[in-house]
Amino acid sequence: MTSVPVAEPPPPGSPGRRLSTFFFRHPRVRLGVLLALPLAWLVIVYFGSLFVLLLSSLWDTDPFTSDVVHDFTLDNFRRILETPVFRNVAWRTIQMAAMVTLADAVLAFPIAYYMARVASARTRDLLVIAVLMPLWANYLVKAYAWRTILSDGGVINWALDPLGLHFDGLSTVGLWLVFTYLWLPFMILPIYAGLERIPSSLLEASADLGGRSLTTFTRVILPLAFPAVVAGSIFTFSLTMGDYIAPGLITSEQFIGTVIYNIRGEALPTAAAYSLVPIVVVIAYLLVARKLRAFESL
Repeated sequence: MTSVPVAEPPPPGSPGRRLSTFFFRHPRVRLGVLLALPLAWLVIVYFGSLFVLLLSSLWDTDPFTSDVVHDFTLDNFRRILETPVFRNVAWRTIQMAAMVTLADAVLAFPIAYYMARVASARTRDLLVIAVLMPLWANYLVKAYAWRTILSDGGVINWALDPLGLHFDGLSTVGLWLVFTYLWLPFMILPIYAGLERIPSSLLEASADLGGRSLTTFTRVILPLAFPAVVAGSIFTFSLTMGDYIAPGLITSEQFIGTVIYNIRGEALPTAAAYSLVPIVVVIAYLLVARKLRAFESL
């Protein structure tokens, strides 16, 4: 029988052995070395891009050539606050994000509850795969597919035609349907994870104390699953706020993403300043959720 060669440890005085001993005796240094690369990536790429974005929003634009002038000014923010179009578009986008989040929460909760508390292990695995499968498809493919479905000759109007009805799918309502479909998995998965962590003993204790199904849901399940709902809503709300592809394909109404995309060439500083609006709104949303103690673990 051929013996398998075993790697010998480095000799006691070798540099590798001394380095390993040093990291073993200094766990904080070891942790810092392990986190150095991902933290550097986060600081340089993420926070660096945000800093450049903020810096660009403080520049000006030449009114004749549309070239960026590196003169610091707050006129871009003043223009956004004083121009009714910018305010209306921002309010329309916030409303759309809120409606999509609400619709996804209403649809996702019963699906996630069935997956976590009712379905068998085999059925649960199949449902998890079914929820994840839309995420494997390309975003543009799904957006163009929904554009076809919502068009005048699409499936929806084909089904409504015998009833003498017509649905204007290429509208704000159609966009709401598209966003609800696109971000639904991002709501189902966090709620499913939150419901799965709820101990069954709490539900049994509620039943032993005389709690009916509705009482158990409102006073036990819903409060414990609330952080998971907020986690899912962060995805649906922020993704809706920043999307510009689906609005450009589905409706002629303008949203924050489409406005930024349209004016980026002729007024880059204004577009940079306007792109800070969804960031501020999402930060405010997170602060409200934190105030409501939504990030407390079970």
